[in-house]
Amino acid sequence: MSQLRLDSFDVFATIVRCGGFRAAALERGVSSSALSQTINALEQSLGIRLLNRTTRSVSPTEAGQRLLDRLAPALGDIRLAITEVDELRDSPSGTLRINAPAPAVDHLLCPLLFDFMQTYPAVKVEVVSDAAVIDIVEHGFDAGVRFGKQLAQDMIAVPLGLPLRYAIVASPDYIERHGRPVTPQDLIQHDCIRRRFPGGTLVSWKFGNGNDEMNISPEGRLTLSTAHNELQAALAGRGVAHVLEDYAKPHISAGRLIEVLPDWSPTLPSWFLYYPSRRLPGAAMRTFLDCVKTYNWRANADAIYLAGAPHLKT
Repeated sequence: MSQLRLDSFDVFATIVRCGGFRAAALERGVSSSALSQTINALEQSLGIRLLNRTTRSVSPTEAGQRLLDRLAPALGDIRLAITEVDELRDSPSGTLRINAPAPAVDHLLCPLLFDFMQTYPAVKVEVVSDAAVIDIVEHGFDAGVRFGKQLAQDMIAVPLGLPLRYAIVASPDYIERHGRPVTPQDLIQHDCIRRRFPGGTLVSWKFGNGNDEMNISPEGRLTLSTAHNELQAALAGRGVAHVLEDYAKPHISAGRLIEVLPDWSPTLPSWFLYYPSRRLPGAAMRTFLDCVKTYNWRANADAIYLAGAPHLKT
């Protein structure tokens, strides 16, 4: 088999798509005879006929159709890659769509994206806050944010932010009225603010202290669905809340909330930004990935807390 040229396959795909040599020649800005010579050379190199040609129509043979089925995705990726290189020559552009749970949006994505958009003004960004596990490809997202155990196997994952920690908090007024829990079991006697996931599951509270680990199914009169509302309830003295430390830290520092059982709050892995491995990311996504990988999360931790956590009044 003689050496094959990549553009010969693109010519073949164009002829099939256009339905003939003349239309393909007009699209590519060359003569029909030039395309015919290219196809003849390709068929000779492969040793098999790829096109059925009549005076009225052109259609792929069985071998041609099989080749086209294999070629189409690869040629599409090549065109996309060339487009991305062209875009990056000046400045990344396009739209970046990300699906992520609200805590990750509040404390990581928003502060990072605000800086990213200032650096790359031609990029448009859409962020959808959603705790449900979805197929990001089916729903048209470039990337998603989830914990590692929630990721599909065909995804590429990049750590996003620092390790996480949950805090058990209550207002000073609530602690004065109901006392301070000393062990996780003491929470059974308290009015806990519960959270229900979009799928209907109630969140259990996980604790760890050395080798001791336990889960508590909290009891309480109030059940909510967002960390913002849980924080509001805790600030209002409505009970004990179980929220990411990112939400509670400014209020603990200001004395509006008191953290209890700090020795029982284990450190958890960070969030992950993930995207499909079977599809080349666009120019905007590639640039954003570079920002995520080089961002100094520890150096910017205080700024992220302040940008992400709402300063609610009691």
